[in-house]
Amino acid sequence: MSGHHGERVAHRIQEIVARLLREEVRDPRIGFVTLTGVELSKDRHVAKVFVAAHGSEGERQRALGGLNNAAPFLRRAVGRELSLRFTPEIVFEEDAGFEHGFRVESILRELHEEHEEDEGPEGGE
Repeated sequence: MSGHHGERVAHRIQEIVARLLREEVRDPRIGFVTLTGVELSKDRHVAKVFVAAHGSEGERQRALGGLNNAAPFLRRAVGRELSLRFTPEIVFEEDAGFEHGFRVESILRELHEEHEEDEGPEGGE
């Protein structure tokens, strides 16, 4: 979505959805998720909400299912809080970039720990 207004709307949607997930949505499938961004379609009819769900692949898929199940409720609540001509449909998608970055960081941490173990107590003297 281009334009400053679209960015502001996307940011507000993210804030509202995050608050609602914390305070009002009680679906046990959702667990711990982090909202990483919102992207509005050019016509502003769809808001893709990117999430990083933690846990196994199955837990992440269940969390996405729970989020998409809550989407109609969230859309109505967003519509009440924002003065828009049209409240966008809310669609949740897993943020693959976040998961990829987490895996890379985990691998780097493991390599660093292995390197420290290889140097031994002398510290590479």
